[in-house]
Amino acid sequence: MPHVMEKRADAADTGDAERPALPATSWAVLGLLSFGEELSGYDLKKWSDWSLRLFYWSPSFSQIYGELKRLEKVGYVTSRMVAQETGNRDKRVYVITDAGMTAVRHWAREAPVEPPVLKHGVMLRMWLGHLLETDRMRDVLGQHRQYAESMRQRAEVDAEDTRDEEAWAYPALVQKWSERYYAAERDLADAMLADLDERERRRF
Repeated sequence: MPHVMEKRADAADTGDAERPALPATSWAVLGLLSFGEELSGYDLKKWSDWSLRLFYWSPSFSQIYGELKRLEKVGYVTSRMVAQETGNRDKRVYVITDAGMTAVRHWAREAPVEPPVLKHGVMLRMWLGHLLETDRMRDVLGQHRQYAESMRQRAEVDAEDTRDEEAWAYPALVQKWSERYYAAERDLADAMLADLDERERRRF
């Protein structure tokens, strides 16, 4: 588990006008580095699969490396090459700078609260239920229910694993939220399956 970096004094705030406009993926990558570890692109991908994927999404390797280049260009991260003990070729590792810590702290504090955008592919297919057989709709919902329950279990395990890690106290809270979210998705799938059964009974 990573350890939280000692708090650094904020650099002088130069104002929003002088901060580069960054996409959400940049803030996600910078946020992973804000825990204070020196990480490679592979490490960042592994961490995002473990944590970010539960409640946001996990960027691809190409996205991560693209954002690292962007962040290094604006001075929010620095990198160096380190030798690997396995004898493989050297790898590049990245660490957040004081300016990067100030920027991501400001973003976390001051970014507008944006409502989540729901793009529920399963519900889009249910909306087109007049084009499907009822059994196929049940199958789609059943697969979604299985996925939701597997994600709930994963979030539950991850939250338990980080429960006693003070450095990950707030990510653990988000993992707990993720556990509840996927439980709700599972229960909503069950409710819709029951609704389908009720509709079928009324038809005959």
